[in-house]
Amino acid sequence: MSEALVQIRELRKSFGTTEVLKGIDLAVQKGEAVVVIGSSGSGKTTLLRCINLLETYQSGSVHVDGVEIGYRESGGVRRRRGERELSRIRADIGMVFQLFNLFPHLTALENVMLGLRKVRRLSRAAARERAERWLVRVGLAEKLHSLPIELSGGQQQRVGIARAVAMEPKVLLLDEITSALDPELVGEVLGVVRELAHEGITMLIVTHEMAFARDVGSRIVFMEQGRVALEGTPEQVLRNPANERLRAFLARFA
Repeated sequence: MSEALVQIRELRKSFGTTEVLKGIDLAVQKGEAVVVIGSSGSGKTTLLRCINLLETYQSGSVHVDGVEIGYRESGGVRRRRGERELSRIRADIGMVFQLFNLFPHLTALENVMLGLRKVRRLSRAAARERAERWLVRVGLAEKLHSLPIELSGGQQQRVGIARAVAMEPKVLLLDEITSALDPELVGEVLGVVRELAHEGITMLIVTHEMAFARDVGSRIVFMEQGRVALEGTPEQVLRNPANERLRAFLARFA
């Protein structure tokens, strides 16, 4: 098997005296959609936030496409990367959050164009063309010039997805992207992600939507108390769980 696109080794993260990630090892191949499940507090969101260094970590490493994200070796000493260098690397790691994080004073189109102009340095015309194309792809052709306050939660989240994928990241991180939505809006957002997965976009997805995890996941990772307790295909993990704690977790969704 080729070198993983995302390679996490012995990742440890603490908040004060509480160790939240306890030596995570995880590899994601190009084109995989890896779904991370587990109880609240198991470390899922912290794991995602460490991948693009929204959270610093105490030890271990995170590589994306062969580049260590937060640090570099210099003269045998491991040093944190500068913010400018880190920003360039982060541009290749898309992230969609639980809350939509749109700029309230910008239209849907302007929200998607912003990173394309500021980070990717596209011309205004090129940024507009790409932003429009992705907003149409996520079903928002009629909402290009709407402000976030004029959009439903599901529409705002679809703008967030369009904003992330328009940057053409190497990997897309999705953190409980339906948790803030009313139930009737969940399907429209998951449908967009399902299409992206079928197109082979590399994704690491944290979700409590088990049917979605089964349909989309190339692999399922079950986290418990800061560790990877089990991983395998959706069939292995969700249909025939060998782990007693996983069975108890899945019983909540039965």
